Amino acid sequence: MAESSEGEEEGKLTGGNQQLVVDDDLREMAKKAAWSVSSCKPGNGVASLRDDNLDTYWQSDGAQPHLVNIQFQKKVKLKLVVLYVDFKLDESYTPSKISVRAGDGFHNLKEIKVVELVKPTGWVYISLSGNDPRETFVNTFMLQIAVLSNHLNGRDTHVRQIKVYGLDWNPIPRQPFQFTSTEFITYSTLR
Repeated sequence: MAESSEGEEEGKLTGGNQQLVVDDDLREMAKKAAWSVSSCKPGNGVASLRDDNLDTYWQSDGAQPHLVNIQFQKKVKLKLVVLYVDFKLDESYTPSKISVRAGDGFHNLKEIKVVELVKPTGWVYISLSGNDPRETFVNTFMLQIAVLSNHLNGRDTHVRQIKVYGLDWNPIPRQPFQFTSTEFITYSTLR
């Protein structure tokens, strides 16, 4: 991993995993978010990013950078972004450099990760934790994924799926009930 200016981390990711595997303490957070993209070809919009079908894809239509915006109604603790990209199928449409930004809204997004992808095929994991061991997640209202460049100098991009994982908010693991008040949490276990 190489260090870039202003403390952002830039890393190269090769390959990709064919199976999506995440820790049990994480859950998919983006289901209740509002999704938007900077541009798309007809029939290849946001719905294609979220349909759990690896045969469909979002295809941008315009100048770079290509943006995917994920906005939450309340602050969420995000730990991991996972993308499915396929160099074998998409060739020059495959992203080669991705920036992940977080903030309260469009007005104050800050770049937290820059990742270079080298001919990826499969699920690509981008950790949102910082250099400091205490920075295990990002607490944010908005996440933006920017495709800065594509393989073979391609103009438009294909991303087949995006998943965003955060900390499971249930303070007592492996319990079917999800208590939300301090009083209930206090009395939720037996001695």
